[in-house]
Amino acid sequence: MGRLFAVEIVYRGIFQKNLAKNISRGIVLAAKYDGKPGISFGRYGDSPERNGIPAKNFAIVATDAETLEEGMAKYEPKEVDITIAVDDTLCKGVESWAWYGLQPINRLLKPGGTLIATSMHDYDELIPMAHQKDAPYQMAIVKGIPSFAGLWVYKDDHTDVRILGAIARVLPELFSLDSVEKAILEEWHDPLKVTSARKSAERLTTRLVQPTEGNPEKPYEFEFPKWWEMREGLAIPSIPLGEGMKDPTTAQVGGFQPDRNPTFKKFSTRTMRPVVDFDTCVKCTLCWLQCPDSCFDVTPDGLYDANMQACCGCGICEAVCPVDNCITMVNEAAFSDNASQWEMWKQDKSVYKSWLTEKIEHKPERSHGFRIRGQYQDQIKTMVAEGILDAPGKEEITEKVVTDAGEASAGG
Repeated sequence: MGRLFAVEIVYRGIFQKNLAKNISRGIVLAAKYDGKPGISFGRYGDSPERNGIPAKNFAIVATDAETLEEGMAKYEPKEVDITIAVDDTLCKGVESWAWYGLQPINRLLKPGGTLIATSMHDYDELIPMAHQKDAPYQMAIVKGIPSFAGLWVYKDDHTDVRILGAIARVLPELFSLDSVEKAILEEWHDPLKVTSARKSAERLTTRLVQPTEGNPEKPYEFEFPKWWEMREGLAIPSIPLGEGMKDPTTAQVGGFQPDRNPTFKKFSTRTMRPVVDFDTCVKCTLCWLQCPDSCFDVTPDGLYDANMQACCGCGICEAVCPVDNCITMVNEAAFSDNASQWEMWKQDKSVYKSWLTEKIEHKPERSHGFRIRGQYQDQIKTMVAEGILDAPGKEEITEKVVTDAGEASAGG
């Protein structure tokens, strides 16, 4: 048997569906030009994707047809050479319809494999998000903001081809940069995308992550019951009703905190989270009423504390809050835990106020779809001007480059 290569692309359901498809297809096309057969496919046959829910695409490539057939006989790869996280907050772990409990982003990586993440953060910020792994692995960062658009709108900012260039750099046995160029010209017919891929390969750096580095929390584990252990019939345990909350300073019990699913944690869907200024809250109840996931707990003093295990980060609470800056959606990458904000505020309000001010500095630009026609082109212009994206020929950017979203972001 020959050599089998496997790459997984982990993405936000709906928001990055087309991006993941383009990457997995591009991998197979590039491998073809290196004389290797391959196949790309989605994690689900019926595509039950929801906004923000982690989902996967796979690309399987082999050195010969027989080895590819052997690899295709499995439902999905049990280990991969490369994991690609097209949103850096996915580094905290992923859980979707077909998984049980939060799973590490690097769970399938072979020893010495590479985790590629698109991010504006550096290694010291991303590595602590990912769970520790028994064997060393590499991390590579493709600089850029998460490429969100939607199922019907594709945000062509060259993230797809830049990741293909990064793969050629970290795993040249899979395909060469020349093969990436041929695949891009076949699929996209755009020489500027070739430039983006080549610049990405040139600029890419990697960092070896040791087993002692990363999130030390033990990932969720489960065991299927043996056939002789199964009880008669089918029973699904219900979730208890819940109970009052306890004030950490006065020990007063009141309000209401519903019990939630002990296994399924919605926070893996989140790219942003709400932070609450309890000092300005007017107790209008709108966040509690309008939250689609019922993630707000009612505190003994009549405030509303967002349960960060249950919050999916949709931002509706911020939208309905009538008080300016009482609820602010903040980049999820700025947080290292899901602790109660209300408890922190009760224990030391001055410390909480400083914490709140620091977190709000990480308020991101909205990137889930578009508000107005031409919004993305304006974003590109601003990012190039501020140095976030380094477009080729930046000093000679023409109006055409500014209005062409793909050209302006090339090589960013």
